[in-house]
Amino acid sequence: MRDARFAIMYYSDEHVALCALNRIFGYHPHIAVSLMEKAGGAVQVFSGDYASLSGPHPELLSQLEPSALDWAKKELERLDSNGWRFLCLADEDYPTPLRECSDPPLGLYLSGSSSATEIFELRPMIGFVGTRDISPYGTLWCQKLVKALAQAPVQPCIVSGMALGADGIAHRTALSCGLPTIGVMATGIDSIYPWQHEKLAADIISRPGCGLISDYPLDTAPLALNFIRRNRIIAGLVSAVVVVESKTKGGSLMTAKYAVNYSREVYAVPGRIDDIRSAGCNSLIGSEMARIIVSPEQLVADLGLSGGKAFRGPGGSWVTSQVGDPPSAVLQAALTRRFGPGAPLIETALAIQANQGVTVDALAGLLHRPFPAVLADIGTLEANGIITTDLLRRCSLTPDWS
Repeated sequence: MRDARFAIMYYSDEHVALCALNRIFGYHPHIAVSLMEKAGGAVQVFSGDYASLSGPHPELLSQLEPSALDWAKKELERLDSNGWRFLCLADEDYPTPLRECSDPPLGLYLSGSSSATEIFELRPMIGFVGTRDISPYGTLWCQKLVKALAQAPVQPCIVSGMALGADGIAHRTALSCGLPTIGVMATGIDSIYPWQHEKLAADIISRPGCGLISDYPLDTAPLALNFIRRNRIIAGLVSAVVVVESKTKGGSLMTAKYAVNYSREVYAVPGRIDDIRSAGCNSLIGSEMARIIVSPEQLVADLGLSGGKAFRGPGGSWVTSQVGDPPSAVLQAALTRRFGPGAPLIETALAIQANQGVTVDALAGLLHRPFPAVLADIGTLEANGIITTDLLRRCSLTPDWS
């Protein structure tokens, strides 16, 4: 069913251009980013003579034609007619952790019953990956770990790749425990693969806070190469990756390597030395690429989910307040990690915290700062979901930050 929040979607020329660039440079987004920097934007890439440039992948540059924009317009119309959405780098609600990666997808296709902000920004995201040929041991510990996260004071969103085995178990366990989950697909969001997960996909898109995402255009088939590109999104989206079971070669180890490159934490479930399905996990632990998981409680504590409130910091990481921390210190630490030390809006947010319901005019007087400057802070804080304002311009912290 089409969700009301996606019923009317305005796609700008920038969306159209980025959708086209995503199709052309999906495997090499850095080339598109370089072109946009030279041209001054995605739209300008198609108005310049960039198709004649020399460089790597000339076959891609030759596709910078008006026909690519025509295709993108039809693609976005098809998305809108199905209640799906194309999130591009120009959108404020594009996932923060991915935006901060060195090679972010130019756009994400999204299917779900919640807004992008509700899906990506309200809680930490933890990735679960593992072999499709999962053992009873791996199944048991995948379920135990997800259930432990569901019982943590700070409950995360579980991110996985919709594959058979560990992925499916992680998704299903999250749903059964009331945790939101995100399925990152190696196909277009219109093509559920494997077919055995059609019901799982339907459950995910109907549950609040959950969604299916892909950076592949509609009608993309499940080619082997696509899964590597999918794994990079899982690693970039989360603050930590848990490898449940893995052989010495496979997508799980690729995801772990991406996670390390993105400065994400990696954890692995140890297994018997003679079990080939644990060889990859044991190798990650032995090489110190991953931290060993010795108990569900240890994982919850190491992820910072054992107490207080969690806030996103630089690089998509999350910081958690501890019991007894002054509320102002917690808020200041979280905002410093998000906006940098000394950002003027930190003082503005602290003043709102101390004077809930204060008007913008009164706030400017309290801070002894020009009204336009305070108003700009209010706009940024509200856009980031930290405060809300009413019709009388009274400011209050949102429940997640108060």
